[in-house]
Amino acid sequence: MTLADTFHLSFKTVLSYRLRSVLIILAMTLGVAAVVVLTALGDGARKYVVNQFSSIGTNLLVVMPGRAETSGAFPGAVLGQTPRDLTLKDAQLLGRLPQVRRYAPLNVGEAELSATNRLREVTVLGSNADLIPIRHMKLAQGSFLKRGADYSAQIVLGSQLAREFFPNTPAIGQRVRLNERRFLVSGVLAPQGKTMGHNTDEIVIIPVEQAQSLFNTTSLFRILVEAKSHDAIEPAKQAILETLKQSHDGEEDITVITQDAVLATFDRILHALTLAVAGIAAISLIVAGILVMNVMLVAVNQRTSEIGLLKAIGAPAANIRFLFFAEAMWLSTAGAIFGFLLGQLGSLMLRLAYPDLPAWAPAWASIAGILVALITGILASILPANKAARLDAVQALSKK
Repeated sequence: MTLADTFHLSFKTVLSYRLRSVLIILAMTLGVAAVVVLTALGDGARKYVVNQFSSIGTNLLVVMPGRAETSGAFPGAVLGQTPRDLTLKDAQLLGRLPQVRRYAPLNVGEAELSATNRLREVTVLGSNADLIPIRHMKLAQGSFLKRGADYSAQIVLGSQLAREFFPNTPAIGQRVRLNERRFLVSGVLAPQGKTMGHNTDEIVIIPVEQAQSLFNTTSLFRILVEAKSHDAIEPAKQAILETLKQSHDGEEDITVITQDAVLATFDRILHALTLAVAGIAAISLIVAGILVMNVMLVAVNQRTSEIGLLKAIGAPAANIRFLFFAEAMWLSTAGAIFGFLLGQLGSLMLRLAYPDLPAWAPAWASIAGILVALITGILASILPANKAARLDAVQALSKK
């Protein structure tokens, strides 16, 4: 038989056994689709986390009180000690470092915001005017805590809060209350949505001194620092550690987290997770390969007369073997193509259901899924093909 004859005959055989062929193709389709969808989900989660961290700032360092050891805890905690507080003086020292472009001291708390006969609990950030460029925020209206006669009593509202409290009038210049303190609205943030799971449209920002007074504290929650460049991140980290060590009487009692280190950690974890789920999904392709082998072994027993006739008219064992390889290739190719299309559809449904999740299957996963389906199907045909090729023509023809 010529190559064209082999492919033609194998294709006709696949069509002749419709139910068997559909079941094998379905098994292959589901296996490939699982690889595509699960890798799209895993890679989408990785990109989402990376994008979320990137959106909170560039060349960012976060200074926290307490020294984190390998256990992740402040070592003095077991002795009943508490880490030394960060103060505004510490933040000002960091702002003078040559590696630092800008800094933002940060206090966080909850308070009741009231105005125009409306009242609700809001998240309050206390900081300075550098918070907006460090955090990549934008203003829709007004100014961001500019210094002036009323600097200490200024407040910036999130976009949703501005709409809720002042639906029919401009929010700029209005008076609001946080608990029992009066503030003048100086700015409104542009809509930004959720960042790291927190809705930026529902926060208020006041000067850090006002926040400390409001929450009755002299310490800072964090200090956000922006290095002058990407290359300055590590030198800035070392300079911060050394500066605050000197300021804190030689004690190394702070932790500095760099944005790059956090991103790299999450990227490695989620990439490994993507590979793991792809491997789990690939197991279904191995199961599909076993199904191919079992079905084709049964097919050999059912088609002994056909195989005997081919041998009787002179078909060599190699032709018989390749005939089964070709059948497996047709089935695997169809399963791989349908699986790829089904996987792309599943990824599309994920993106529609979760618009913030960039659930695009990486090219390597789609190619790997298709190749594994083809290789698995063809390898599974080896045993049935060899069994068919070894049949004796006379004995095969004598069977009914």
